[in-house]
Formats: sequence, C-alpha cells, structure tokens
Amino acid sequence: MSIEFCDPVSCVAAGCTATVCTGKGVPSNHTLYTRSAGVIPGGVNSSIRAFKAVGGEPYIVARGEGAHVIDVEGKRYIDLVQSYGAVILGHAHPSITAALQAAAVDGTSFGAPTPREMKLAEAIRERVPSCERVRLMNSGTEATSTAVRLARGATGRKRIITFAGNFHGATDALLAAGGSGVATLGLPGTAGVPEEAVANTLVVPYNVVPEIGNDVAAVIVEPIAANMGVVAPAPGFLEGLRAACDKAGALLIFDEVITGFRIGMGGAQAKYDVRPDITCFGKVIGGGLPIGAIGGSRAVMENLSPLGKVFHAGTLAGNPLATAAGLAALNELTQDVYMELGARARQLATLLRDACTSAGITAQFPVVGTLVGAFFGSHVPTNFDEAKKTDEKMYAKFFHAMLSEGVAMAPGAYEALFVGVGHTDSVMDQLAAAAHRAAHAVRSFEKETI
Repeated sequence: MSIEFCDPVSCVAAGCTATVCTGKGVPSNHTLYTRSAGVIPGGVNSSIRAFKAVGGEPYIVARGEGAHVIDVEGKRYIDLVQSYGAVILGHAHPSITAALQAAAVDGTSFGAPTPREMKLAEAIRERVPSCERVRLMNSGTEATSTAVRLARGATGRKRIITFAGNFHGATDALLAAGGSGVATLGLPGTAGVPEEAVANTLVVPYNVVPEIGNDVAAVIVEPIAANMGVVAPAPGFLEGLRAACDKAGALLIFDEVITGFRIGMGGAQAKYDVRPDITCFGKVIGGGLPIGAIGGSRAVMENLSPLGKVFHAGTLAGNPLATAAGLAALNELTQDVYMELGARARQLATLLRDACTSAGITAQFPVVGTLVGAFFGSHVPTNFDEAKKTDEKMYAKFFHAMLSEGVAMAPGAYEALFVGVGHTDSVMDQLAAAAHRAAHAVRSFEKETI
C-alpha cells in the first residue's frame, strides 16, 4: 500500500479519500500535528503521544507493516512501541487483516450476543485456568474499574490496595501514584479526581507485601510492573500477596493488561505460578483493536449482572471486529512463538546495552519474559521510588537520537519496549547498528556542549 496524499485544491470540495489529507498539499508531521491541535486538546488522544516528556512534536503514522511504522512524510521507523504492547504479530499481519475483513462483511456492531465473543472467552479460559468465566468489555481501563467494582460487590468491603508505580488505567479510584503516563507527565495523580474518589485507595510500595485488614476488598497489582520501566516481582512477593489476601478474606486482582498473552500463553500468573481471583486483560486479546476483559472463578464472576448485583454493561462489549482480531491473534501465538519473542527481547536488551556501553552511557535494560525496560542509571530498580531515579533527560536524548536513526521508542521513560513477530533477524541487525550510531551521537553532542 502506497501513501496517497490529497489534492490541495479538490480535497475539501470533493470529499478527500486520500490516506493523508492536509488540506494544503504539503504533507508533513508538523502540518498534521498543528492541524490536529486545532481540534483535539494537545493534538493527541492519549496524553503521552504529545512528546511532552521528551520534547518536540510527534510523528504522525500513516500506516504500519510488520516491525515498522511509516509516517506521513514517508519515513520508516523500526517500531518498539507496537501500540504499547497491543500489537504482537506485527502491524497489518495477514491473519489479523483477513479476520477483520471477513468480520466486517457480516456487520460491525449488533448490541446482541455473537459467536465470536463466546469463542474468544473460551480461548482465554482454555489458556488461563484461573478464568473459569470471562466478561468482555472495551478497554483495559474498563477492565480494571470493573474488577474493582466486582471485588467490592463480592466482598461487601470498600478499601482497595494498589502499588506505587503500577498503572491501572484512567479510572479515578486507581489514579493515585500511578506509573506510566501519569509518571511521564510528572503528576502524582490528576486534577479532576476529588479526594473522596481515592479515599478508599491505599497506595503502598511495590515488592513489599502490605498488611491487609478485614476492610480490604481487593489488592490490585501488576504482577510484572510494566508501567515504571519494567520491574520484576521480587521472589516471594506475589506468593506473599496471595497468602495475605487469603488470610484477610480479600480478593487478589492481577492486572495483566500488558502481560496477558504478551509474556506467555498463561501470562504472568503462569510464569510465577500464582493464581489470582480476578484477572484483567486488554491489548493482545484484541489483536490491535480496542478491547478489555476480566476473568475469574465462577463464584466471583457470577456476582456480575445479570446473575448478580454488580452491574456491568457496554454497547460495544464483545465487538465482532475486536473479537475476530483477538481470536486470530491468539491462534497464532504458539509456545514456539513465545520462545522466539523471549529470545528477541534478550537480543534487544543486549544490543541496547552494548551500544550504550560503547559510548560510555550508563544504562540498564532489564528483561522479564518478553518485556524489556530501559533505565538510564547504574541500578535496576525494584520499586517506583528507585525507578524515578532514572535519568529522564538522558532518555530523551537517546529517544531523539534513535528517532533520527529510524527507531521509534515510547516518548516517555516509564514505558516498556516491545518486540513482536515482525522483528526478524534483519530488523534486529538494523536496530543494533542504529542504536550504536544513536548512542555515539548522544555522547558526541554532550562532549560538544561541555
């Protein structure tokens, strides 16, 4: 597919159908970002995309293929964002696009049950034993907020325990001391969330098992903290949470929106052999389309309406396009694929580490399963306070140097790096060379400015 730019004379009058429509005949990232800012607050529909943390203006993606995205100016980038982990097979994977085309012919939304939503729920249950029942929804944020509501309804308790640096989506009660986008923007929470909304949310340090009182409905945790640059659970941490929740009669919620079907068939709970009461999913289970889900034991899940008193509904929940894409993605993800992705993640960490070391830049690139973190400093963190010691200015310099070399990383120092099926040997070779040039460009620039 080639990038088609609009006719600056006829596009407005005739109704432009070009891939890129600037209305001015001058396709550029700057032009489209400026135009977007005139109608979208900040020019973006997700705050971190605005490059506020790293400086500059974002590239505007026209299309993607495999491991690459191509911007409106035709520049090609090796993509380590992969839609923040939602894309695992590579952009425009034939299985996904074929599934979407077939589903779209049947219709895009019905507000009624469909076979595909049943099949996707069955596919999740088959792969994740803790999920005896599954409810689909529209986003990871909806999944975490529904999980909290379900836990409160099932236990009759109000209090929730979360961990500093874990990010559970943009829901009021869970935005206290969150990682990822909240950390990137330098916010402890966010304006617009009243104190009452977080009055029953207790934030504690990651990797420390907290005291859990009999007023606690649930503990919600990222089993692998992927929203503060990838921090592994300490030995015994997840097991300790399970035991403490059992003792207190609280529910344990695993937020596997990132780790679910990203690090392996059964997610982090399979890797660490700890069974939660409720699991939150998103990203990979939609094959790149908007989706969310929660799963858990039959006893807990049947507290949801229409069987129980905990309300949940959504016009687009179980959307036929998202479920078609999700089924296609899960069917492609074999154990061999996960072994390959794990090897690619280790290769990515090694080549980035080698590039920085060769340029005299101190950086750590921890690997947990298929996830890679990036910390510019001398230590691999174990919690959010340690993660915040990363050199964000150095990350920004490295980010822009990599972007100049045709490598796209997340525009914030608290995100994971993602590889997918599209990151072939040749792509990794190109990436290694680009990282080496970028690291030395950063060091040369620093020397020139001393």
